[in-house]
Amino acid sequence: MRRVDWRGVESFNELSDRQAIHALYECCTSRIWAIRVAAGRPFTDDEALFERADLILAELTESDLDEALDGHPRIGDRADNPSSASEQSGVAGADAAIIDELKKCNAEYESKFGHVYLVFANGRPAAELLAILKERMGNDPQTERRVMRMELGKINRRRLRVMLEPAVHYVDEEEGAHP
Repeated sequence: MRRVDWRGVESFNELSDRQAIHALYECCTSRIWAIRVAAGRPFTDDEALFERADLILAELTESDLDEALDGHPRIGDRADNPSSASEQSGVAGADAAIIDELKKCNAEYESKFGHVYLVFANGRPAAELLAILKERMGNDPQTERRVMRMELGKINRRRLRVMLEPAVHYVDEEEGAHP
């Protein structure tokens, strides 16, 4: 979807409704979030898009929030999309004992709270993510839901920033072309 001449939020504003919703859904797997954020176009700048995304996230119903969580693999599991793989890169190559402990604690977390443990991983090491998980196990369900929504907001903002970046393209160096 992004072209070589991508100009960030300007180009995002020029997408068709369907293309914009699709791009947003790649950032957050809540259909209503993607639809409602796209409906705020045109955005004057990146910050206007981020603010709209945060506002819509805050307004999501619990079932819409659960839909958004469905797009996130468990910390320590194999990521099923490029964004999650990049965000969980700090877990790759972690000690097997830490990965096993993450899996055990993930199961306990899901049993207690009824949803996947969501954290803004962004390259953090597995041991740090495990420590955060253990700390959050002390939360009551209402507090944890608020924390999880804030973490989802951080993830969404990072993914929106990436979405707005220029498309990466490759050139044949033998032709002497420059990106």
